[in-house]
Amino acid sequence: MMNKNTKHFTMQGNAGLMEGLLDLPLDGRKPRGVALVAHPHPLYGGTMENKVTQTLARAFVALGYAVARINFRGVGQSEGEHDRGFGETDDMGLLYEHMVEQYPDLPVALAGFSFGTYVQSQLAQRLAAAGKPVEGIVLVGAAAGKWQMADIAPNTILIHGENDDTIPLQAVFDWARPQDVPVVVIPGADHFFHRKLNHIKSWIIALWLGRAQQQDDQDEA
Repeated sequence: MMNKNTKHFTMQGNAGLMEGLLDLPLDGRKPRGVALVAHPHPLYGGTMENKVTQTLARAFVALGYAVARINFRGVGQSEGEHDRGFGETDDMGLLYEHMVEQYPDLPVALAGFSFGTYVQSQLAQRLAAAGKPVEGIVLVGAAAGKWQMADIAPNTILIHGENDDTIPLQAVFDWARPQDVPVVVIPGADHFFHRKLNHIKSWIIALWLGRAQQQDDQDEA
């Protein structure tokens, strides 16, 4: 639980009930958007309460978003078994539909950590093909070289640790380079960003607000 505005919920997934957490803006204001956050690999201890996953949620709460997370199938109280990313992407798609029903007029952002970046890249591609592009994407510890990451939009926020020995920084560069997507590198950070979580939140907020201001300036030009 992150704060008093964190609420547990359940929803029907393709493999059974899924448990989730919904975080709302702290000041009680109406959310300015919806953010869906995906956690790291279920078979290696990944859950929706992973510290990096929680940091992603906190960043979007601070930005004024309603933030939803689910435990992937087989994790915590979520039913079913791990499905190599395929079923997890389907279930994240159902979470998208669940949240859009509750907040039909708000933009949707996607965020993920490690294995969750694979899921969110696939979901973003799927939604774009269906004519429902998301507002933006934040990927931390992108699973380049580990999973078949889908192509991403040029304005995607990529954050990686300099000393990540699970997903080498070079693999992320090799994936991002042909897409011309910048990578924010946190010096000294490992895969789980021990003692570096504050940098993740700070960079997300700064880059997200900066991009919004740039869009506003373009609209006024």
